[in-house]
Amino acid sequence: MKNIFHILFLLPILFSCQSEKTVTVYPNQVGDIVFDKNIDNPDFKRCMDKDYGIQYYNDSEGFQYKGEKIAIVRELEKLNLSSSKKINGYVTIRFVINCEGKTGLFRVQQMNENYQEQSLNKDLVDRLLNFTKSLNGWIPKEFEGRKFDYYQYLTYKITDGKVSEILS
Repeated sequence: MKNIFHILFLLPILFSCQSEKTVTVYPNQVGDIVFDKNIDNPDFKRCMDKDYGIQYYNDSEGFQYKGEKIAIVRELEKLNLSSSKKINGYVTIRFVINCEGKTGLFRVQQMNENYQEQSLNKDLVDRLLNFTKSLNGWIPKEFEGRKFDYYQYLTYKITDGKVSEILS
């Protein structure tokens, strides 16, 4: 009788010890941009495996744009973007450039001048995003004859409601 009691007592403990399989999905690297059907253009295609791209900190070639960064600065100056509010801060736009030099998967981060997350002027941010999306001089990255997708970012420094500098 004692053995039956022990078996009945231990049986639930044995079944409760079965481990659950927890599946978590992590990006390949911190900061990888994953396609989001709600905000991303479905026509943008990566050339490499899904969600993979060379991070800007892993590349020694640096900024790859026809005419270099100065060409982007000149295009931005033509637009004379500004906000009616005298805001200060930073707008960083990260995106992927595929092996054809096309861009997609844009992500925006806004910060105040103390690098704390803060929403700035929505109209100005939207115009900076549209400007960034319009840039079409990106040069595909190439290594040993193979072209790669890669991440790029542009950080716009906002001083008194105007873009005062482009950081990259």
